[in-house]
Amino acid sequence: MPAPSPALVGHRVLVTGGARGLGETFVRALVAAGARVAFGDVLHERGEQLAAAVGAHYIAMDMADPRGIDAGVAAAAAALGGLDGLVNNAAITNSGGRTMAELDVETWDRVMAVNVRGVWLASRAAHPHLKASGRGRIVNLASDTALWGAPRLMAYVSSKGAVISMTRSMARELGDDGIAVNALAPGLTLVEATEYVPEARHRYYQDGRAIKRAQMPDDLIAALLFLLGHGSGYLTGQVLPVNGGFVMH
Repeated sequence: MPAPSPALVGHRVLVTGGARGLGETFVRALVAAGARVAFGDVLHERGEQLAAAVGAHYIAMDMADPRGIDAGVAAAAAALGGLDGLVNNAAITNSGGRTMAELDVETWDRVMAVNVRGVWLASRAAHPHLKASGRGRIVNLASDTALWGAPRLMAYVSSKGAVISMTRSMARELGDDGIAVNALAPGLTLVEATEYVPEARHRYYQDGRAIKRAQMPDDLIAALLFLLGHGSGYLTGQVLPVNGGFVMH
């Protein structure tokens, strides 16, 4: 993990979906970099354990619940004394391995509610706090699946394509408030949420990467810290694929 850096020391950051996987990696990295961190999730026991272990604030937050999102962002801002950064990390897959014909409406709606509507609502709730900070940053987690059109994953891929589009629109709307909005697009990363992915898909990614090794959660840390820090203030509306060169955007 990184050593404390002047770029993030004292920054107040909320991470959604922070109790496991990439979210947990982000929480740990931000705390190590000197940020003050709150994170939301629905995995209450894991969230409370992580918060106690690293010195962060855990907040129960269901990204499918609009009122819960508003309450969670408000609680994070209260705990931290404001917000300088928001990492919209929380997402669900749910459609993996099924063709578009096999998807059902309930699954589609659930994925869109969490992955798309949740990003919008969390950003909307955080907006006044980020504006007040004078150095607001939003980092949305997209996916390189939306850049190459991964099959048998349509609800998730579509949701991440929407996140990319929202990132650009948000950047234009929030720029006058000094808020930079960007997206990270990871490749297939070895975390709990991707344990269901067939070995053939892992091989397809590894064979197609310029850097031919598995992608690990730590591979995203440097990009995340940069996008949340002082040096990224004039970078906005961009999508940064961090995927070992599988997609070159």
